[in-house]
Amino acid sequence: MKYISSDTNIWLDFETISRIDLPFRLPCTYVMYREALEEEVISPPDLLENLKKKGLESVELTTEEFFYAAECVEKYVKISRYDGTALAIAKHRGIPLLTGDNALRKAAIKEGVEVIGTIGILDKLYEDYYINAPEYKYCLEQLLEHKERRLPAEEMKKRLDALK
Repeated sequence: MKYISSDTNIWLDFETISRIDLPFRLPCTYVMYREALEEEVISPPDLLENLKKKGLESVELTTEEFFYAAECVEKYVKISRYDGTALAIAKHRGIPLLTGDNALRKAAIKEGVEVIGTIGILDKLYEDYYINAPEYKYCLEQLLEHKERRLPAEEMKKRLDALK
């Protein structure tokens, strides 16, 4: 089973469109630093419990990950402490990073870490037949409507056009 280090914002994207279960259809396990889960996944109130029930695993940092996270936060001033821990977990465990945060995405790429976002998860779900075309279309349309999620509209429109 493939592991993926997760940032918080992806779960908020899927929660916004009432599709929190979709990423868990993929044959992978999402992991987040325990402290980040407890402090960042606080709204809506039942989101954390829902994610844990679906399979999101909380993990502790190794000593190396702890120090690497601190280095990353110092090096990339636009990322938060918890962004640094998600990046450190991905880098040190050799797994992809799941994030929609632009600053974190850029830092991860500079650090040689594979990055996947909300649209990438939707693409994978659709390409591997975990969701059908109407569900894929619905998700993209809903995310387009919720501009506060700050996803790349052109990328989503391109995918919607390809479905026609």
